[in-house]
Amino acid sequence: MNAKRKAVLDRIRRLEEAIAKGGEYLESGKHASWWRLQPMFTPKMRDGKRLPPHRDWVKNFFLPRMEKALRRAEKVLERLA
Repeated sequence: MNAKRKAVLDRIRRLEEAIAKGGEYLESGKHASWWRLQPMFTPKMRDGKRLPPHRDWVKNFFLPRMEKALRRAEKVLERLA
């Protein structure tokens, strides 16, 4: 397996995991402290505790972007094959 194909497969695996964790967060609240769902520069805090991400942000921003990136990665994989 060449290095480019392996890198794309690794990216696809990570994107699928991110989509799964985002879906689990929406269903049950699990993975609320996962680093990819947290703010990048300044953590949102209340009473010294980190706040979980807003469910609308996960549903309307995070998941669509991850799904779009997954589709792009799959197209790249098809071109490499």
